[in-house]
Amino acid sequence: MTESRRNETICPTGSQQADLNNTTPAVSDSGGTPSSRRQFLKTGSAVSAGLTSAAVLGSAATPRVVRGAEPKDGGGADLVRIGIVGLGGRGSGALSDTLSINDHIQLVATADIDEKKQAVLGRLADKFGEKVKVRADKNYVGIDAYKRILDAPEVDLVLMTTPPGFRPQYVMEAVDAGKHVFAEKPSCVDPAGYRTCLKAHEKAVANRTAIVTGTQYRRQTNYVEAIRQIHEGAIGDIINMTARYCSNGIWYRARREGMSDTQYQIYNWMHFIWLSGDQVAEQAVHNVDVMNWVMQGPPVSAFGGGGRFTRPEDSEMWDNVSVDFAYSGNRQVSFMCRQIPGAAGDVSNQIFGSDGVATIYGSNRGASIHDRNGKEVWSMPGDIGKAYQQEHKDLVDSIRAGNPIVELKETANSSLTAILGRVAAYTGQNVTWDFLANESQLDLFPADFDYNGPRPKPEFAVPGQTKLI
Repeated sequence: MTESRRNETICPTGSQQADLNNTTPAVSDSGGTPSSRRQFLKTGSAVSAGLTSAAVLGSAATPRVVRGAEPKDGGGADLVRIGIVGLGGRGSGALSDTLSINDHIQLVATADIDEKKQAVLGRLADKFGEKVKVRADKNYVGIDAYKRILDAPEVDLVLMTTPPGFRPQYVMEAVDAGKHVFAEKPSCVDPAGYRTCLKAHEKAVANRTAIVTGTQYRRQTNYVEAIRQIHEGAIGDIINMTARYCSNGIWYRARREGMSDTQYQIYNWMHFIWLSGDQVAEQAVHNVDVMNWVMQGPPVSAFGGGGRFTRPEDSEMWDNVSVDFAYSGNRQVSFMCRQIPGAAGDVSNQIFGSDGVATIYGSNRGASIHDRNGKEVWSMPGDIGKAYQQEHKDLVDSIRAGNPIVELKETANSSLTAILGRVAAYTGQNVTWDFLANESQLDLFPADFDYNGPRPKPEFAVPGQTKLI
């Protein structure tokens, strides 16, 4: 298994990208989010507008108690019943991972904006048999289809694999509905979404519902062991670090005839910042998460730049970003990400210490530690496929043990760090964490969201002209 199913592969050309996106949109009001996230259902949905969920009612539901995997009475483990929101590449990949690694689980409901995405269920059923058991009336379609998953009492665990711009609100509503959650990364694309994530994290802790996120390197053994050794002094005092996520391209989807502006942007979501957060947030957040993991917290400030040379005309994305992140203790991380066809790829992290250097590569390339003389003192191979599955095993195990993992705040901090780098680069300003986390009013979700309606002409950021909000 490779990173390609997560839209993170280093690809020769954009045309070689498979159907890796997710297309289920919708956001509604809960959790004290800004008003721009409230007026979103100005559309003729395929699902009734009269649906209600625990989030809408304003009170958290109680999650069903799931017995342990090995009950002492000799009985079988209770079934953990799964619903998924978003049946694109990441959704089908997440399903394959959890169905592969876990026993006594069953997919029972789906939601997506595109009815054609349900075709993946036949392939999964062929592979996993009774673990995939979705009645026809439990395949929900439409702009508010996700609400049907949250309303369903038979669903214990929801996989949230939609475009990132919708993620904070979806997760908040899932927590309010008493569901356990797997949420892909990034957790958010703007400070408004970040604050929603923090509220959702605290509610999940209070509700005793799990939230595990798609930062699989946190469960990849060579990453875990390398960073454990770094924290225990294997390279001495950490001085600085470099982090790179440089790839060759990313998918792009041409507009289909008859699509509204909003429909097209959701269909081609990677290229619109309110949906993806740009490469630095959507893809390179993995390296950013490793930076915070190594440095044991988010940065103090960021100063950066970048630009665009190869993006399609209507894409809002830059194709390269370089940021200097300042961390406490006078430590600095030099960070770079790019997606430029024909350019050299590099997905790696190097941590420089007073006594040595640690190198941790992406995917399956492994990790190593060298002393100051360049002698290797430790190494370990990588296996990203196992890490993808392990995050789902840890999630289900924690639910059954009655000790649910809640890690949304950690991933939200890394997501905001990526946003900090993007904002610094886009504006050309030195931007502090304190400003972005506590003062910034940046909220990218359209205040006038209408699935069937128009959107302003796409624009890309220009430093010195793009304002710090």
